[in-house]
Amino acid sequence: MSDGWLNGRWGAACVLVVVCLAGGCGQSEGERPSGAWPVYRGPNRDGISTETGWLARWPEGGPKVLWKTNVGVGYSCVSVRDGRLYTMGNRDNKDTVFCFDAGTGAELWTTPYDCPAGENPGTRATPTLDGNRVYSISRDEQLFCLDAETGGELWSQDLRKTVGGRPPYWGYACSPVVLGRMLILQVGAKDGAVAALDKTDGKLIWKSGEGIGSYSTPTVYEADGKTRLAVFLGDGVVALDAETGEQLWKFPVKAKWNLTITDPIVVDDKVFVSAGYGAGAVLLQVTDGEPKPVWQTVEFSNHYTTSILWKGHLYGIDGDVERKPFLKCYEFATGVEKWSHKGLGKGSLMLADGKLIIMGETGELVVAEASPDGYKELARAKVLTGRCWTMPVLAGGRIYCRSHEGDLVCLDVSRR
Repeated sequence: MSDGWLNGRWGAACVLVVVCLAGGCGQSEGERPSGAWPVYRGPNRDGISTETGWLARWPEGGPKVLWKTNVGVGYSCVSVRDGRLYTMGNRDNKDTVFCFDAGTGAELWTTPYDCPAGENPGTRATPTLDGNRVYSISRDEQLFCLDAETGGELWSQDLRKTVGGRPPYWGYACSPVVLGRMLILQVGAKDGAVAALDKTDGKLIWKSGEGIGSYSTPTVYEADGKTRLAVFLGDGVVALDAETGEQLWKFPVKAKWNLTITDPIVVDDKVFVSAGYGAGAVLLQVTDGEPKPVWQTVEFSNHYTTSILWKGHLYGIDGDVERKPFLKCYEFATGVEKWSHKGLGKGSLMLADGKLIIMGETGELVVAEASPDGYKELARAKVLTGRCWTMPVLAGGRIYCRSHEGDLVCLDVSRR
């Protein structure tokens, strides 16, 4: 969701995966081996990259454009690993999963399938790489497992038929989460909003989660020596036992039209969620299995972009169609607002080397210090036009940015 259009208009979805080719790792000449970003919101699913040494200050005119292409409408972003990049888009009521050479933009393979573009058209969720497989879910109800090297279909499911799935109004935006042998998804079924499938063949393992399906991607965490899931449903946040699906607790959160899109942030016994349309933000503390609010505010309403938690502070965009957008910094423990900055619209952001990389809504790419002391901009460049709600991705000394209209650009921020 999940930082898809619904983690796009309702979240921007990111997809990118890299896979080793026979006889090598598929690296093009000059390809940088570092900076893998194989799943939605990065390797730790927190929007934070460990990459250092990239150029945070740019010459006049911005970073060098290495390549640019169009992948069709949507909000999927990119995932990158071992020299390959994967993303999605929609043209003429067909989704296409693309695989590119990450350094040159050369198209390596495409896998199309029928899918209505829908209202506020295009792809939503982020395909996920696991070993030699790519998992991708359409905005409608189709789940695919593809061969990451060739794009060939290994198996697929119509989630309406197999698990009783019910996509929310704007379509599925949850990015598949691989956890051991399982593939975890929000499916919105009446008898369980969340489902765990066997990742090898798609067979159902469990369904759980009392409530209304939404656009958020589940968050995996550890508590009391067990693996658990925090899932932001359309009517509240729930905690599930990851192995069995048992619902452990639920805290109600109400947004108009059940528009909960961002992912939960979990630290120790604290769970943070935020949504627009009147819901706002809440930090919960879970004691003896019971969640209780530490602080709440309607002044920090994350519409579709999940905030970044860095050194005890949240950085995120407050605003929706009913509230003007501001980039804000909040103290995680207390809910105290540290600063607010206008002018970037309802964009998206990630973090690397203590710096925010922000994609402004109208195509401005910005780098700013991640500091509670105030907003300090380091670099800015106009890199795209159109609606830009998709999270930028830094990987291997390059920043990848994408617009709803499907323009995908690769920018060189290496120090070579």
